[in-house]
Amino acid sequence: MRYALLIHYREPGEGELIDEVVAEARAAFDAYGRALCAAGVLLSADVLQPTAATTTVTRKDGDLRVQDGPFAETKEALAGVFLLDVPDLDAAIGWAEKCPAAQWGVVEVRPSATAFVGGAWNS
Repeated sequence: MRYALLIHYREPGEGELIDEVVAEARAAFDAYGRALCAAGVLLSADVLQPTAATTTVTRKDGDLRVQDGPFAETKEALAGVFLLDVPDLDAAIGWAEKCPAAQWGVVEVRPSATAFVGGAWNS
């Protein structure tokens, strides 16, 4: 079953993180990604740019609206996504528990309802 591990945490301010902390986090995520690959469960992973790079698109009111920045003001932001293929929720939670971001943020575990894979929608 496919699960998304959605990484949420407060974005650090400019200059708030020292290079050593960033290097440690990168090393931890590198090890985590390699462990997911070695276990054969990683489908994809993306670390997202800060919310300042966000563009929001909507047609809710019938007209196209494109705006810079996230749609909602929040204290925590979506920072990355790991897409896994594991047997069940317990396995997904086990991987979420090992995610380095769980030490400073929240890892949301959400099952996929449907996926577009190999040119077709699969439920």
